[in-house]
Formats: sequence, structure tokens, C-alpha cells
Amino acid sequence: MNDSNSISANGIAAPDVKIIEVEVIPLAVPFKWPIQNAGIKTAMDALPSTIIKVHTDAGVYGVGETQAWKRQGSAEDQTNQVRILKEYFAPLIVGKSPFDIAAIMTDLNKTLHHSYYCQAPVSDALYDVCGRILGVPVYDLLGGKCRDTAPCSCTLILKKTNDETFENAKEHMERGFKHQSIKIGLTPDIDFQNVKMLREHFGDEIEIRVDANASMNYEQAVQTLGRLEPFNLELVEQPVPIWDVDGLAALSASVSMPIIADESVSDDHDLLDVIKKRAATGFQTKISKNGGIYYIRKLFTLASAAGLSIYPGNHPTTSIGTAAILHLCAAWPEPIKPGNVATGINSSLADDIVVKSVRVENAAAYIPDGPGFGIELDDDKVEKYTIEL
Repeated sequence: MNDSNSISANGIAAPDVKIIEVEVIPLAVPFKWPIQNAGIKTAMDALPSTIIKVHTDAGVYGVGETQAWKRQGSAEDQTNQVRILKEYFAPLIVGKSPFDIAAIMTDLNKTLHHSYYCQAPVSDALYDVCGRILGVPVYDLLGGKCRDTAPCSCTLILKKTNDETFENAKEHMERGFKHQSIKIGLTPDIDFQNVKMLREHFGDEIEIRVDANASMNYEQAVQTLGRLEPFNLELVEQPVPIWDVDGLAALSASVSMPIIADESVSDDHDLLDVIKKRAATGFQTKISKNGGIYYIRKLFTLASAAGLSIYPGNHPTTSIGTAAILHLCAAWPEPIKPGNVATGINSSLADDIVVKSVRVENAAAYIPDGPGFGIELDDDKVEKYTIEL
């Protein structure tokens, strides 16, 4: 356990500060339009986001964010997330030093193993409050700044017609987004026509990615990817179910386009399985899915050692979750691929909950300077979108 003479990640003596409260706030932040992923029958009108404030006796608090995406490895809906954070995690955290990040995260995982969606906001709020107490950006706690921006891709929303999909893609192209991901897994014909339309309209200017959100079985994936192979796809993201890493490996060995894992990787053990089986050429992280930057940093290190490409990403999220992954990207010295780091604030959300949103310009997300994540909550917006559960 750290004491008043403990050393923080950047070598500065950590002050004798204690956590006095963990405030849990469930939100419903509206989307611009209903959001529907492959494999989900019902569209969502609002983002089920939950933020926490970790308050300290220094009068400083830090903020972290998670979401309830039950289909992507999380066993909790938003109601259960709030209950876990309030009833199980908060009592373990209060009274601890916010600088005891590793010890706190280990305790949380021992208490509720694999609960990464619930652990994520704790991880990130701890980093945020430590940065604020020390007066430094979070990236300084992670090794220092290596880049000013992170490259962004975008995700095209599932539309009813090719014309609507084209307009969505065109709007993103005009904003500099060359790497565009389109959902597949609706029907083979719709998948084919959407990809064909993108290639015919934009030619080689666009890098086309397809994402099945783990919605296909192996046979469906073989058939679909066989039809799409002539269109020179940049990559295929998670075509088969979370548990079918062997199927992912078989596809990687049989098709010409790169395949990356997403839903199949929750933690380092999952990633090690993907690496051992050569099931993918890269993988995508998400702040909530992977438990916040405390755990994601480990994934980056493991993937880099194995030669896998790293695609930093996110679920649709506010600037809180966006800033968290951006600070990790800022401190990462190795290459990163364009990923969905800012998909919520850049595209799908109708509003944000901070005073000043993370800046996204010409397909680049700018890392906010600190202290902490360098993001300030807009209390009026938070109150507006707070819900009762």
C-alpha cells in the first residue's frame, strides 16, 4: 500500500490523498439517429453511458466513463453496472489512495472477475484524478507525450438504401476520413451491394473496412468474404462469434484480406490466444470492453511484442471516454493504426457532456492537454441527460 512517500508513475512523490466518495451517474445521451450494429435487431436512440466521479479529500475529483453494450462481452446492462459500481466497487475504493491504481484494479477484478465494463470508469477516473492532483496530463503518468494526434477511422451507420449509405460515406470523405468501416451481416446481397457501391463511387481514394460485429458463423463468413474479396478491402473486423477464435484463425489463413479481432479480445489472456493461433493480423481495443487504460496499456504491449497491428478504438462515447484512449495513444511510442477513437463525438452523438469536446479535424483526434485528461464536465448537460434506474 502506498503512503505519503510513495512514488507515482512519473517519478513524482505522490501526495497523501485519500478517496472519500465514488459518485455514479447513469446517463442517456441522444444519438443523431438510431444506431444499429450488425447482429442487433433493435436500434438504440440514446447512448447508455455511465460516468463516475472519484472524489478525494484534496477537493479534486477524476472522471471515467463506461457504456452498457451487453452483446460485446459485457454481462451487465446499465442497471447492473450502476449497482456493481455503487455496491461492490465503491466500498473497495473509498479510503484508498488514488495513486494505488494497480492495487485497486487488482482488488476489483478479484471481487468480480472479468467485469471490465464496470472496471473501466474506475481505471480512468483514477488516472484523471492523479493527473489533476499533480497538475500534469495523464500521458505524463504513462511515460510522456509521443504524439499530438491519433489517426481516426469512421463507421458508416447502417442505412436502408445504398443512396443513404453513399451520402453518409461522402460526408465523411469530405471531412478527410479515408478509412471507412461499413457493417456487414445483414444479408449477403446487401453486404455486397454496399461494398460495391463504395468502391465504384470512391475508387482507390477510400480504404474500405467491413465489420460483422461477430454476427456470422464460419460458413456465412466464408461465403460473404469470398464475394467481397474482389473489392480490395483494407481489413475485415471480427466476422465470427467471440468464442470462435479457431474460426477466426481459419479465415485468416484462407482469405487474402487482413482480419482483425475485436469482440474476441477482452483481456490479455484472450489476446494471447489470438496470437498463439495466428487468428488475426491486428486487434481493436475499446475503453469499456477492455477495462480502461490500465488494462489496455498491457494489451498494447503484448500486441506490439507479437507483431500485431494496434487499432485504438471506442464504442460511441462522450469526450470522457474519448480523452482516455487519446492520452494512452499520446504516450504510446510505437505505431498505431487509424481507429474509431472518436466515433461518438465525431459522428453518432447529438450532444456531449463536457464544456469543450475533444477536437477532431481532418480524420485526426487531438490529444487534450491536462491536468488529468484535460476535460471538464458540463454540469448542466450531465444533469440534463441523467436518468433514474
